Amino acid sequence: MSVAIVTGAAGLVGSEAARYFAGLGFEVVGIDNDLRAFFFGPDASTAWCRARLEREVPGYSHAALDIRDESAIEALFARYGKAITLIVHTAAQPSHDWAARAPLTDFDVNARATLVLLEAARRHCPEAPFLFMSTNKVYGDHPNALPLCEQETRWEIAAGHRYEAGIDETLPVDTCLHSLFGASKLAADVLVQEYGRYFGMPTVCFRGGCLTGPNHSGAQLHGFLAYLMHCAITGQTYTIFGYGGKQVRDNLHSRDLVRAFDAFRRAPRPGEVYNLGGSRFANCSVLEAIRLCEEISGNQMSVRYSETNRVGDHRWWISDVSKFQSHYPEWRLTCDLRATLEEIHAAQRERA
Repeated sequence: MSVAIVTGAAGLVGSEAARYFAGLGFEVVGIDNDLRAFFFGPDASTAWCRARLEREVPGYSHAALDIRDESAIEALFARYGKAITLIVHTAAQPSHDWAARAPLTDFDVNARATLVLLEAARRHCPEAPFLFMSTNKVYGDHPNALPLCEQETRWEIAAGHRYEAGIDETLPVDTCLHSLFGASKLAADVLVQEYGRYFGMPTVCFRGGCLTGPNHSGAQLHGFLAYLMHCAITGQTYTIFGYGGKQVRDNLHSRDLVRAFDAFRRAPRPGEVYNLGGSRFANCSVLEAIRLCEEISGNQMSVRYSETNRVGDHRWWISDVSKFQSHYPEWRLTCDLRATLEEIHAAQRERA
């Protein structure tokens, strides 16, 4: 028996990982207590996804545990012990705005709970790859100091700049504004690296940007493309926060992300860090995404504009994924932006 522990198992990335690794023959133990509904309200609940996993995925079992509960996590890891050969940690409090309202809860969920999981892994299954879903927000607002040019529908970096192909892992994390969410994720990120470097555990941080896919329970404070498509379908008003709606995001489908997880699992490199996103292959501004959602849904969206951007928000982010590709050349991006949005649209129509 080979066990994969997946935290945030009913969320976007966790559910994709649970299905994928169950398909490879793992016994998957999913940890998720639907904190997303607590963070963002009942419309953001992941209960539907949990029910689907339990119904459709052979070898999946669910543990409705809180990752902050040290005794419960310890008991779970002790139960499976060295049978655990993979840990995929995707559970998080993911919103800048929410973190500012409840900093202690945000830090407990993002940082302290990661430490709880790392310690449980070190005691019971130290050779199991520990995959942590970090964020590009660990870089704070440094990207906003880059030389950007305003175009008709987007901000774009100056031609010839070292980051023209995307931002790599050399971008500093210090002396900038992070948001409290960015700070708690950075604390967790450094802990994961340290357990790899200090204890020699096979740990990795994947610093993602906008992660997306049909299993996303999007909300205004988190879940860019899923929430945008929800507004396009339902007629709910979508609010653009600052930057003229020209802020750029790269968008990584959870399916491509989980294939990166698997590549690392097969050949882990302790304490590694990778920027991982849609890169130049799949990116858009908010304005461009609105246009695509209107085309795909066939509906004209109701949009309002707020001059106030979110604190620490990036005007432009595109990931340079070349470091990961150099380490794992078999991995490549497959899900482009339109295809991803069409998949999200079909899934939301089905669940409506």
